Amino acid sequence: TLFYPGQTSIEWALRGKDHGGSRPFKAGDRCFDCHVEETADMGQKIVTAEKEGVEPTPIPGKRGSFPVTIKAAHDGENLFLRFNWAEGAHAPVPFVDGGKMDPANAMKLALMISTDDVEYADRAGCWGTCHADADNMPYAPEGETVTKYLKESRTKIEVRGRGGKALGGWDKRKSDEEIQEAFDAGLFMDIIRYKAGEKVVEDGYILADRVMEGGQGAEFNAQLVGGQWVVEMKRKLTSDQKGDVSMALDQTYNIGFAIHDDYSNSRFHHVSIGYRLGFDNAEADINALKR
Repeated sequence: TLFYPGQTSIEWALRGKDHGGSRPFKAGDRCFDCHVEETADMGQKIVTAEKEGVEPTPIPGKRGSFPVTIKAAHDGENLFLRFNWAEGAHAPVPFVDGGKMDPANAMKLALMISTDDVEYADRAGCWGTCHADADNMPYAPEGETVTKYLKESRTKIEVRGRGGKALGGWDKRKSDEEIQEAFDAGLFMDIIRYKAGEKVVEDGYILADRVMEGGQGAEFNAQLVGGQWVVEMKRKLTSDQKGDVSMALDQTYNIGFAIHDDYSNSRFHHVSIGYRLGFDNAEADINALKR
């Protein structure tokens, strides 16, 4: 089940006064362990602003969650993913002209893949890239554009916010040399996104910023039939392109998904918690079986 996250960031997840599970999370518990059965309830409370402090601009009629069926397979050279979910009713956005944030794309689907070397990736999926000072988030700096980034690219991330300090670390970038060193060590999230309306595939990575190019790419086919979206993806397991995670069949990887449905954009998406992707591995959350 993908759910609406509002303005919940990695700083929110780490701060006890915001997130009751911050202590076990910091101790290593996965979001999956506590929340896998309650994501629909969480999304509904957030999207309606019933949960205080995480959605300042609720969109009337927007759904809080929706179930997505994911099937995974491989042929030794490629990963195949198939996504299926029901299209929801259109909920016009009251603070956007025309009610559609991204009129060109009724749907966008993104996934992030990483190893356990990236901090929080083993527990939080995409959350480690989402910060309280990014665009459309509560501490977004005025006049700046801040996309996703990882802790590994910053000298400090403010979590507590004592003394009125802004949460996050958008302006605490490490040197270019240090960031390159982290990149060379594989400390990044591989991101692939498909824009259904434009039929565009983007493949990049997240470290100091969100970079939406440079990867080997993937093949997508998306259809909306009878109110059901069906999206198929084919991606080579190994790559020599920068920002790509090469996957071995005897390993598991962190994977998370986001869907921008109903012409949405930015943080107004539905997301998954983090899952483990494996190959012919019954213990993995998502098990890609050999064809």
